[in-house]
Amino acid sequence: MQAEIQKNKHPYFGKPYQWLTDTKVAIVLWFGLSLTSVIIQVIGHDRFNNFVIFRYVFFHTLQQTNLYLEYPQTYADVNLYGPFFSIVIAPFAVLPKTWGAIAWVLFNTGILYVAIRKLPIQKAGQNLILIFSSVEMMNASSWVQSNALIAACIIFGFSFIWEGKDKWGLFFILIAVFIKIYGIVGFAFFFLSKNKMQFILWSVIWSIVFFLAPMLIAPPHFIVKSYADWYHGLQKKSAKNIRLDIHNDYQDISAMGILRRLLGITYLKDVWVLAPAALLFVSQYLPYRYFKDTRFGLYLLCSVLLFPVIFSTGSESPTYIIAFPAVCLWYWLQPKNMLIHIVFITAFVITSFSYSDLLTSWFREHIARPYAIKALPNVMIWCVIVLQILTRQFLNVPAVQLRQANNFA
Repeated sequence: MQAEIQKNKHPYFGKPYQWLTDTKVAIVLWFGLSLTSVIIQVIGHDRFNNFVIFRYVFFHTLQQTNLYLEYPQTYADVNLYGPFFSIVIAPFAVLPKTWGAIAWVLFNTGILYVAIRKLPIQKAGQNLILIFSSVEMMNASSWVQSNALIAACIIFGFSFIWEGKDKWGLFFILIAVFIKIYGIVGFAFFFLSKNKMQFILWSVIWSIVFFLAPMLIAPPHFIVKSYADWYHGLQKKSAKNIRLDIHNDYQDISAMGILRRLLGITYLKDVWVLAPAALLFVSQYLPYRYFKDTRFGLYLLCSVLLFPVIFSTGSESPTYIIAFPAVCLWYWLQPKNMLIHIVFITAFVITSFSYSDLLTSWFREHIARPYAIKALPNVMIWCVIVLQILTRQFLNVPAVQLRQANNFA
């Protein structure tokens, strides 16, 4: 089997298209677009706001100043990151602002690159994910965002747990949880764990460690209060994201956002969508006999990466660096035919370019933003993934696509 895998590195891409899985192309696009975008935005347009917010999570923690109030004289918007983020951002916050922002972007770009390289698929598949996700990585970098770090933590969590290294898998999952709460989806990998008690134990240990970590730079009473403030800040932000009367169409790029804007339903409650979505998500565990199958694990990872983005009112355009690598991974796992190619290309164009001038500024201003169209292909592919898991279609994944195929059920 391994000989077959090595022999067929590009089973679905003929010679004219092998650049789609080429390592050099992947590296140049992934790092080149990201670095170029942050230099242009930070130096050329002085788009520092997000990074300024991040820096002040550290400085406000040191000063024991409320982390979740508005500080209009310092930055726009409010901080929505957990107190633990003060430790994560500290090495970048102490640098000069420009260099700190560039270093932060390169760190995010680099750690997601390493995470994708750790996936148990052929290197050609990893390259394909990097190449087609590079536009989303550029988008996240231009806004100096942290979503690539969250995506990397979820992928690392899956990969380490799949290898039986729950200690390190939970380390990354809990980092994501304590930064931006999205990482909580990583606990979906519990049933993939080879040692459930070890999974629970390390969940508790890392939770305690990360809860206490900010107390290294601020008193315990301030940190405890900050966690409470964080909860209330997230509630307030969620309520603001769903308001249609303030034309806040940069937020709520989600399944709920599509319904709210397309149908004009201002009273749509998230639970009306989240409840059936949660039931569908849980249904993915019905093929329990395949929990040790690499193909099932990778399909579940795709679902886990998509879920917190397409079902969150806080999703913005840069948030899709978490979701779109999952779409690329799903595409790599499919037996290829014309329909699959069309679905993927359509998802790529709408997700990565609907907010650009490539599809015209008219489309962006009158279709993409007002109706949260960027979320649509991702929602549809998530539904397909759930259906494929329930109908065991993941068993059709060609073994040649995987890095190791010796643990099929």
